[in-house]
Amino acid sequence: MKQEQGTIIEEAAGGIIHEVQGTAMKPEHANQIANVLEAVKSRDIQNVYFVACGGSMASLSFGEYFISKETEVPSFVYTANEFIHRNPKSVGENTLVILRSHSGTTPETVEAASFAREKGALTVSISMEAESPLCQAAEHIVHYNYKDGSDAIDGEVGIFYTLIFELLNALAPNEKYKRVVSQLPNVGELIQKNIEQFADAANEFGKKNKREHIIYTMASGAYIHHAYSFTSCLLMEMLWIHSNAIHSGEFFHGPFEITDYDVPFLVVKGAGTSRPLDERALDFVQKFSDKVEVVDIETLNYEGVDEDLKEYFGPALAGSVLRLYADALAEHTGHPLSVRRYMWKMDY
Repeated sequence: MKQEQGTIIEEAAGGIIHEVQGTAMKPEHANQIANVLEAVKSRDIQNVYFVACGGSMASLSFGEYFISKETEVPSFVYTANEFIHRNPKSVGENTLVILRSHSGTTPETVEAASFAREKGALTVSISMEAESPLCQAAEHIVHYNYKDGSDAIDGEVGIFYTLIFELLNALAPNEKYKRVVSQLPNVGELIQKNIEQFADAANEFGKKNKREHIIYTMASGAYIHHAYSFTSCLLMEMLWIHSNAIHSGEFFHGPFEITDYDVPFLVVKGAGTSRPLDERALDFVQKFSDKVEVVDIETLNYEGVDEDLKEYFGPALAGSVLRLYADALAEHTGHPLSVRRYMWKMDY
């Protein structure tokens, strides 16, 4: 690289660091994100891969959704083991690979980080454990606080959404992304307000569905990732309730045949461009099922968020709301979310 070009990049990176450090988050987290952005600016990033397993993969998927929707940069989501075994041809020195594991110990994701780094990709690992094997395997780390009483901007939602919208601004600059970042410090208060708003509805859901052996979830757009996480991690893993996450756009291409008066559905009615898909599917299930629960994202509390930014904040708030519904099922079934049959108890 020519010296003149290097100087331009250094100046741009310096500006990024100053902006991120100016947020309300802790300096160490702001510095980590700034370092990632500096590295991105120093390369010609041509594609982005999000790699993880289970709930961590669902969380990363919001990044893929926004990047593919807002930019021309191709982005992909892979479960870690398939990422390694499929070995995508486009992964190389112009690739950004973002990985996540809550504990930082998920073996497949740790291996995926090493695999991507060996192929020359820029690797970023996200975890609550900064010294974890996953963070050691990647070139850059982004740490978040978890259940330590710190502000939500330093938690998993605040940290990841700051990273994603700073990354969006680096890939396709737009003033609205900076406004998202400037309003993210409100996310903790908004999460709490929405928990209070939906607490009674969630409790009634748990009471009504405590004896159900199967509950389907349905969503589209960014919220299909919430439906997957709710289905796979909360209903199936933690509550042992049979389930399937159905994409609203695919509902009429097979799954709608299981609809009946006694079949329960939890439908996330999203906010944004895919909402008509949810409305169409919801209209159908409400005609033929007596057990339909709706979480309407447009009814969330967005106090302090600009009107044109609500579509970006909805996914950041919906996870805590849906968790209430799982908590209520756990309460009314007497089945704690911490109970497992196999996980952490044996090799598999």
